[in-house]
Amino acid sequence: MEKYGLIGYPLRHSFSIGYFNEKFKSEGIDAEYVNFEIPSINNFMEVIEENPNLCGLNVTIPYKEQVIPFLDELDRDTAKIGAVNVIKIIRQPKGKVKLVGYNSDIIGFSQSIQPLLQPHHKKALILGTGGASKAVYHGLKNLGIESVFVSRTHKADNMLTYEELTPEIMAEHTIIVNTTPVGMFPKVDFCPNIPYNLVTPNHLLYDLLYNPNVTLFMKKGEAQGAVVKNGLEMLLLQAFAAWEIWHK
Repeated sequence: MEKYGLIGYPLRHSFSIGYFNEKFKSEGIDAEYVNFEIPSINNFMEVIEENPNLCGLNVTIPYKEQVIPFLDELDRDTAKIGAVNVIKIIRQPKGKVKLVGYNSDIIGFSQSIQPLLQPHHKKALILGTGGASKAVYHGLKNLGIESVFVSRTHKADNMLTYEELTPEIMAEHTIIVNTTPVGMFPKVDFCPNIPYNLVTPNHLLYDLLYNPNVTLFMKKGEAQGAVVKNGLEMLLLQAFAAWEIWHK
């Protein structure tokens, strides 16, 4: 029996284990998917060594960046992003193992947002600077869209603070993507601190969160006539992509 799994800490909100085990059951695939809740990335190689039938892993916070030094290879987009959420485990002769890192977030996000894009969507604001924000940045770049990161503090040149979101910047950047956890269940009464009064029907507000189904960020966008979307489809698409990566 093949084994797949997820590494992260903590793993209270794991979509993958339910999705993949249901897939295996419904399609008659002789495999199982398990959670590996490891308190330190230093436990990563133990997971590989103690599970000889392990064929692939998903990676979630806080290890998307920390796992990279343990890998033998990264695909091109993943190397640019600097964050991994899929690992293909290639078993070689004499017990050797090759670990290749991929990022299916970039695939899921790009495929999810592309049908919503209009000719006036030329520039984007990316709220947050974590691993997911990097996948969003490169996904948008591949779609021909310029992006600027927004953070609570000014950390780099290609970055604005929330206080710097002027009417001019809001009018110019008609895509706003929330990659932060602000607004996720149970703290559903919170949202990123952007000037929602400057959001227009030309804007597209995309929230990587999907619990709740409609976040306060999305509600405030809708109230201004903006197109809104949550991250559930992205989650499904990146799971499809992970399965394809493990089997290519």
